[in-house]
Amino acid sequence: MVPRILIVDDENDFIELLQYKLGGHGYELIVAYDGVHALSQARTQKPNLILLDILLPDLDGLSVCEILRRQPATRKIPIIFMSALTGDVTKRTAVLQADDFFTKPLDLNRLEKRIDELLNIEPKAN
Repeated sequence: MVPRILIVDDENDFIELLQYKLGGHGYELIVAYDGVHALSQARTQKPNLILLDILLPDLDGLSVCEILRRQPATRKIPIIFMSALTGDVTKRTAVLQADDFFTKPLDLNRLEKRIDELLNIEPKAN
């Protein structure tokens, strides 16, 4: 089974970077550009993991995460927040709701390792 990852971000260049990096490692990638579409994609596509920006149009990432955590069908999907926000309050709130928090710009190698950990995938040989 190919792991399916939902990428939620409103910056097209950033999404393309993640698609290049993660797509090259065999993940199936789904994209949403706003919070409302992210909820729809999470419900219909049933991703194995969600990469979620905090600052989104329509519905912010913290709200998306909160909604997903309340619904039985999406409650256990691992969520990694990605954000340029660096405030301690934001990070604490995000970490309480999600499985991890990465500050932009991302360390893509570290992100991939964390994704593999959350999906219980054996580390790739370097």
